[in-house]
Amino acid sequence: MYQLSKFTNALGHGARAAAFGSAMVVTTLFAAGNTQALEGVLNFADVAEVTLPAYVDIVTSQNVTQRGGGQRPQQGGAFDEFFEDLFEQLPDGQQQLRRPASQGSGFVIAASGIIVTNNHVVADADGIEVVFVDGSRYPATILGRDERADLAVLKIDAGHDVPFVNWGDSDAARIGEWIIAIGNPFGLGGTITAGIISARARNINAGPYDQFLQTDASINQGNSGGPLINMAGEVIGINTAIFSPTGASVGLGFAIPSNLARPIVDQLVEFGHARRGWLGVRIQRVTDEIAQQLAMDDTRGALIAGLTVDGPAGRGGIEVGDVILSFAGKDVANMSALPLIVAQTTPDEMVAVEVWRDGGLVKFEMRVGELTDVAVAALQRDPTRDAVGIETLGLTMVYLNGELRAQFGIGGEVSGVVITEVANGTDAAARRIQPGDVILEVAQQEVSTPDEIAALITARRNNNLASVLMLIQEPDGDLRFVSLSLDG
Repeated sequence: MYQLSKFTNALGHGARAAAFGSAMVVTTLFAAGNTQALEGVLNFADVAEVTLPAYVDIVTSQNVTQRGGGQRPQQGGAFDEFFEDLFEQLPDGQQQLRRPASQGSGFVIAASGIIVTNNHVVADADGIEVVFVDGSRYPATILGRDERADLAVLKIDAGHDVPFVNWGDSDAARIGEWIIAIGNPFGLGGTITAGIISARARNINAGPYDQFLQTDASINQGNSGGPLINMAGEVIGINTAIFSPTGASVGLGFAIPSNLARPIVDQLVEFGHARRGWLGVRIQRVTDEIAQQLAMDDTRGALIAGLTVDGPAGRGGIEVGDVILSFAGKDVANMSALPLIVAQTTPDEMVAVEVWRDGGLVKFEMRVGELTDVAVAALQRDPTRDAVGIETLGLTMVYLNGELRAQFGIGGEVSGVVITEVANGTDAAARRIQPGDVILEVAQQEVSTPDEIAALITARRNNNLASVLMLIQEPDGDLRFVSLSLDG
């Protein structure tokens, strides 16, 4: 079974004999064994020559405190200097052992010694040292880390300018284009590997901002944080993850695009943390069925399934049931596009928003909030009333009362109509509706009684409509829109 591995290494081999428009030339050179001529075509050596000096191995260590037992060697031996570096005497007979934790990769982006790597390379480090390919070593400090994007920025003081590489435009990178990567595979030190860009905008479920570049160049343990470099010698990605059944490279490597990483890196340098826009919404994918229910011309956008209490979206005019089609001047092609667009928006900025609402396009402006660790609030609704039961759509629904809240673990802030039974063989059963789900809206109208639901269903049947759109909150708090056939 394939596993997604965070690796502390970069990519490796995979120079395919079919690149640019030179596939036939390259194949001929391979067949002829003319490696010198092949170098001239691909220019790997030239790219390596200008980029390797800006690459660094990253070695991290962790402090482990021991009480007694850890015998310090007698002085005067051949390894005094080694043990002096590992042990530090602490009070009360304790000793602190500095244990090597992991090895990773990084690259310099400024002559003053600013270095980029992955957050997971340095997240648990008590000590960090960087090693250049010429053997020079420097202690490094962390300027800032961002767990969501898996990026970190380090700083060294070399006492002089150090070599650095420039950012490239990852949006301009084409599938099939040659790239090289520099990394520290299995702790071997600065190593160059080659391959092509295999795909763009890959979502590997690693986080909310998945837009990875995929490459077939070898990526192994120790390569995390290393640069993915185009043939102009520019960094277009930061190598971060692999798919592998064994933990070793199988030609499926993933890199954070430079156009996503660069603004975050700039913020880490300036503020020590990343500043991201925040809406305070829960979103859902727009399916063909939902698009038809909402009378949309095509299937696109992000459907708003919930709003956080007093969040920027609610204050700005966004409503549950809206489909966001455009945000800050950027088209929202699908659900996964919206979080990245919002995150890249400057907090407190006024932006233009286009939503699909009540069968038409609505345009307005709103102010974006800032995402913080405490910018999460529960959805709140009015209290509920006593229980009364009805059956429709193959569902048995009753008022939400205290007994049912306790039975299904429904929070006191939730208001709606709770489902207690689902008939087998119905559309509702096929769509995984289950007892304990709470119906919050029917046909984009809030409901709090079974009678209200029955009235809305009757109205749709009278209008010869074949289905109805419901907003449902599941027992674990997740919200989703479900389109149900009116035939049950």
